[in-house]
Amino acid sequence: MKQAQINPRKTPKQARAKASVQAILQAAAHILERGGLETLTTNYVAEVAGVSIGTLYQYYPSKEAILTDIIRQKRARLLEDLQAATLAMRNESFDVTLAKLLRAAVGSQLHWPKLSKALEYAESFLPLEQETRVLNEQINQTIVAFLEHHQVADAPVAARDLVSALRGMIDGAGLAGETDAQALFERALRLARGYLA
Repeated sequence: MKQAQINPRKTPKQARAKASVQAILQAAAHILERGGLETLTTNYVAEVAGVSIGTLYQYYPSKEAILTDIIRQKRARLLEDLQAATLAMRNESFDVTLAKLLRAAVGSQLHWPKLSKALEYAESFLPLEQETRVLNEQINQTIVAFLEHHQVADAPVAARDLVSALRGMIDGAGLAGETDAQALFERALRLARGYLA
């Protein structure tokens, strides 16, 4: 698959165009949530979005481009939520900020669990390796800053270990179909506290 096929053809500038693109992305997300990747086609997305197929193709050359845009938006939201969780860390206890970070991570995975599952699979065949590396570095930097602020020994290694362990637990729960965010949060909190103890 060529890189050009996963990028939007153009960025909407006017309000009406932006609304059409959002409708396309929301329709695709609903289709993925209800039926998974096998049900996603550009024609079906256009129908559910209430736009013509020509309008869809003005912005997205393929269903892979739509998937990529959804993945990028989901990743950006996760990073924003993690960074927001640490904004007040200088005035908060370790436990308060840790809880905010974990709630952001669990919420990202379980907000739409079937969508997350479909996107996890899509990430395995879309050429997003470089973007994934950059995202992981940004997430790690956020966690390192949090741990360093609280004087955790060898914060870069601790951050890498924690992120890897928690991602495995949280992603695994999502892939297994878990929907109880509070139960998953409590398990993630035990894991994090146990590792850092």
